[in-house]
Amino acid sequence: MARITKGILGGFSGKVGTIVGANWRGQDIIRSIPKPSSKQPTDKQLLQQTKFSMVISFLQPLKNIQTKYFGSGSGSKSRVNMAVSYTISEALQMNGDVPELVYNKVLITKGDLAGFQNVAASPQTGNIIALSWEDNSAQGNADTADKANAVCYCEELGTFEIFESVAERGALTADVTMPASYTGKEIQVWVFFRNAKETLACNSAYLGAYTLV
Repeated sequence: MARITKGILGGFSGKVGTIVGANWRGQDIIRSIPKPSSKQPTDKQLLQQTKFSMVISFLQPLKNIQTKYFGSGSGSKSRVNMAVSYTISEALQMNGDVPELVYNKVLITKGDLAGFQNVAASPQTGNIIALSWEDNSAQGNADTADKANAVCYCEELGTFEIFESVAERGALTADVTMPASYTGKEIQVWVFFRNAKETLACNSAYLGAYTLV
């Protein structure tokens, strides 16, 4: 792979002959087209491909959140790549020969903002999840104006519902209402705070699995 620093036409995107041009993390690069391998992948390689595909599919709806709020985004890895690497290494387990997600180890966001204190969730009639937490706005870099966010996932449907800025840290409670299609379904729930400037978030907190009523 090579980086383009100067050129009559500048950077380019796409394939030209045996090279490919692209823009990666704000830099124009060129690389050769990889030659197809005649070797059959090993079982270990196939398993790693399965894990990667599974995690990419799961995290795709969270891309906008994780682009901003997963780690520092420094170095060669993007925040999204960091989220993928973390999930594969820390939030997967094998069930026989099949990898599966461990939801209580999944992180939606990863950051240095002070998180929730004694946060809890409870399902209420009408597909409502009621959230409550204790006031810790004087802790570290916390602020009463920090925004609470909720992320809900239904494995049966394979879909996320994302609720942003549902309340401020100082409110201590918030309700989120799931669509009618989720009635009777089990959902996984995570919450996280971000600051008012949208520059920092806390590590997300996993609240558990709940059946909507």
